[in-house]
Amino acid sequence: MRSYPTGPAGRAAAALAAALVVALPLSAAAGPAAADDGRPDRDFTIEDPRITESSGLAASRAHPGVYWTHNDSDDGPYVYAVDSRTGKTLATITMRGVGEPRDVEGISIGPDGDLYVGDIGDNLDGTWDHVWIYRFPEPKTLRDATVTAVQYDVTYADGARNAEALMVHPKTGRAYIASKNEDGGGLYEGPAKLTTGSPNVFRRVGEVPWVTDGAFSPDGTRLVLRSYFSAREYAFENGRLGEDRSVAAPFQRQAESVTYTADGSALMFGSEGARSGVVRVETEGGGGGSGGGQDRGKPSGSGSAGDETGGKEGDGDGEGGAGLGAAIVVGVAVLWFAFRRKRGRG
Repeated sequence: MRSYPTGPAGRAAAALAAALVVALPLSAAAGPAAADDGRPDRDFTIEDPRITESSGLAASRAHPGVYWTHNDSDDGPYVYAVDSRTGKTLATITMRGVGEPRDVEGISIGPDGDLYVGDIGDNLDGTWDHVWIYRFPEPKTLRDATVTAVQYDVTYADGARNAEALMVHPKTGRAYIASKNEDGGGLYEGPAKLTTGSPNVFRRVGEVPWVTDGAFSPDGTRLVLRSYFSAREYAFENGRLGEDRSVAAPFQRQAESVTYTADGSALMFGSEGARSGVVRVETEGGGGGSGGGQDRGKPSGSGSAGDETGGKEGDGDGEGGAGLGAAIVVGVAVLWFAFRRKRGRG
């Protein structure tokens, strides 16, 4: 669920988000298509009217071109399989045996082929003394089904907190959570193996920026973390963060999700909202295969993902570019004003 930080920084973030909501429709293509020429793993729009708060993405390992997603609250124990070729839902999975989810914020796939669903949101930043991770095998056949999921209790060694990013390492199977805080969050490492019957204590092993989602690359050597307005990709080795670099994340109305494609050639950035768009961004060194010769580290530019941006080079001319440019200028001004006020009070 969307929660902006409090104080000047919070008002700045909210103002910038509002400006982007106004500008983004102007910068999108005139008529959104369901997908990019029917090919998998390209820009697409989530067509299912039930999915209005897509808060996590995970690329299927068993079904090429399919992405798992979920709403973040007030929905129920549901996970959806969406075909990137059409934007249509191929299966709705109902999790049995997990109680009533509170604030589902992240989803990931482990090396065992199981789906891990993170009911880890806490918008009051410490209200709940524990949160949950749900786990079930990825279905071999895509059809509506009810599955029995395992529920794990999760606590943090340094106290309860809000989080929106759950990442399961594709080689070790270890679960990680990135907390969400306006002053910077933490990367938390779970035990080597999650267990039932007692809390699984996650311990802080790194410092990260404000995070709304994250994902490991298929080979486990990179970790991407995104926020509402940016994304960073980190080297990852022996369970620790290494050097990082900026990723050209697209501007989106409510930037809540990210995952790598199953082959690691690109990142897929998602957003909340009805008919929300998912935008492909090439990774450094991804290239080849389905990359189609695009610039790496840049949006694919199909302009077909809902009302999101990511247009082709040269699309900045005209009303769309002007609208987005105005939003950026307004956002920078608001953030600078908030920063000056905060310094003045310090």
